Amino acid sequence: MAVAVAPSAAAAPPPAHSSSEDLAPLVRLVAERIVLADKVSAAKFGTGTAIEDPAREQQVLDDAAARAEAAGIDKDATVAFFRAQIEQSKVVQRGLYDRWTRQPELAPTRRPDLATEVRPELDRISAQFIDQLVATSDTRHQSATCFVALARAEAETDLSYGLDSLHAWAVFGATSTVCD
Repeated sequence: MAVAVAPSAAAAPPPAHSSSEDLAPLVRLVAERIVLADKVSAAKFGTGTAIEDPAREQQVLDDAAARAEAAGIDKDATVAFFRAQIEQSKVVQRGLYDRWTRQPELAPTRRPDLATEVRPELDRISAQFIDQLVATSDTRHQSATCFVALARAEAETDLSYGLDSLHAWAVFGATSTVCD
């Protein structure tokens, strides 16, 4: 039986409060964006649309740079964080394409609309990323504190979202630039 979109990632929202200091909301947003890669994949799979979209990716990075500047946070670090989100989303998309090609019965039966369904969610998360990068600035600049808080937040997020190895690994990669 084919599933609608996300055969591998749970949709249940995580708890609102976490013991992982103030990085938990940021990591939950990262997971939310990674899980949205399932919908991006479902929208593109079998259509001939490439996973890579350099124009859209540059648009996201340029927007992130402008938002970082307006928020008074490091533009280069913010762009690196957003680039990690994009790259890990593509890792998930490639993994799902491979899975669905090898096991067509798992391929999505519904194709979400990128422009009206998926991108508004990605844009919402992007705006929230900036807020969280501002809110976590102190923690992210304290190496030992940051790495401990990040590891806890990642573990809690993996469990609360019920992520499979593909998605958990992508969350790990997408948070690789959080602690500077």
